[in-house]
Amino acid sequence: MPGLDYRFMERPRKRFLCPLCKKPMREPVQVSTCGHRFCDTCLQEFLSEGIFKCPEDQLPLDYAKIFPDVELEQQILALPILCIHSEEGCRWIAQNKQLQGHLQVCAYNVVPCPNRCSVKLPRRNLPEHLQHDCSKRKLRCDHCSQEFTGEAHERHQDMCPEESIYCENKCGARMVRRLLTQHTMSECPKRKLSCKYCGKEFLCDTIQHHQKQCPRFPVQCPNKCGTLGIAREDLMAHVKETCGTSIVFCPFKEAGCKYRCSKPAVANHLEEATQSHLSLLCGVVNRQRLELRELRRRVEELSGSQDGTLLWKVCDYSRHLQEARTRTSGSLELFSPAFYSHRHGYRLQVSAFPNGNGSGEGSYLSIYIRILPGEYDGLLEWPFPYRVTFSLLDQSDPALSKPQHILESFNPDPNWKNFQRPQPGAMGSVRGGCLDESMLGFGYPKFISHEQMRKRNYIRDNAIFIKASIDVVQRIIN
Repeated sequence: MPGLDYRFMERPRKRFLCPLCKKPMREPVQVSTCGHRFCDTCLQEFLSEGIFKCPEDQLPLDYAKIFPDVELEQQILALPILCIHSEEGCRWIAQNKQLQGHLQVCAYNVVPCPNRCSVKLPRRNLPEHLQHDCSKRKLRCDHCSQEFTGEAHERHQDMCPEESIYCENKCGARMVRRLLTQHTMSECPKRKLSCKYCGKEFLCDTIQHHQKQCPRFPVQCPNKCGTLGIAREDLMAHVKETCGTSIVFCPFKEAGCKYRCSKPAVANHLEEATQSHLSLLCGVVNRQRLELRELRRRVEELSGSQDGTLLWKVCDYSRHLQEARTRTSGSLELFSPAFYSHRHGYRLQVSAFPNGNGSGEGSYLSIYIRILPGEYDGLLEWPFPYRVTFSLLDQSDPALSKPQHILESFNPDPNWKNFQRPQPGAMGSVRGGCLDESMLGFGYPKFISHEQMRKRNYIRDNAIFIKASIDVVQRIIN
């Protein structure tokens, strides 16, 4: 080892220092030929490199001329030093030679645990370690009085059969650990049990309440039909569908039949009451027909315009024209959707004759407007007072030429009967095909000739557009 690395009370004299390690010499030796002194270890390391010369004067060395300097060693060992643990708090000060004896009792010196637990610690911490921390210390269990080492004692703490503990299910019971398993399996009111009917898990103290409501709990049929093991949730289906003694309504209940009987008697009732059931169904069909008619009328009203303007697209125009030309009795009349002159106003409809009507028959397109019975007729002014404008729209491209729409307008004649308030059902004869002039409404038999329609794009993609506008005058009601 190199020189002494201790804290000396006074700075060592130069003659005590090894020229090689610059520290106070440990086990000093002297070269007799030159008188220089070195640490024995330092000189041996120097010579081991193959250089047999004195490190100080470079004179040749001979191993036989090197011997221990006992006197110098005693002088160095007599120098006062601080304990090597002085920085940790040890206040010991004495001669260098007394250090090893001091370390045998120094409270700050690190020593191994006498229990051979592999821990090394300052001597002053040893008592606490032996009492509380040492894994090899001997401890006695407070519950079963058995003795264990530290590690085994810690493991035993969580499994001692004599330790008193609370039930893990939090039922409030306390017992020694060896009785806990039996308590948990068969005694604890908070243990989990499976319902033997539905299979769901419940606490022991609630499973009886559950069974009063369990959907799979077996119950008896209220009709006492003798069927066994009916699940509570299946009882209603059993009574309605499979129970032979339950009272059921006639299958024609919704049609109005009030008859009730047991299921086996239903077939006899159906056979005996065929005529009455047929009458009831006829009544249902008639009522539904009326309801459908009313619903259809309301749908037409909701889908129609309520701002006084109708834009009516007549598709497949060539077919309509051809059908009108080949008819042998009367002319073909097309009807537009109904529309309103304004909100809560007059209900109107436009009709068109592709092959003309009256004086325009065979060569013209005829257009008429008629007043239909409406929801608000009782609140309106009669006869119908507003100006009407018909338009046949030119479908030419505005970028190529200015469209030339056909326009015709009229003010209603208050003396003409078809501008009076219509009677409910008055339009039925028109829909049925009657072409009485009085039922046509008012319009233009010669609105536009077939020849003129072909000169521009009034017919495009086999369709025409007819527009009807009602000029409603807004009035201030005082």
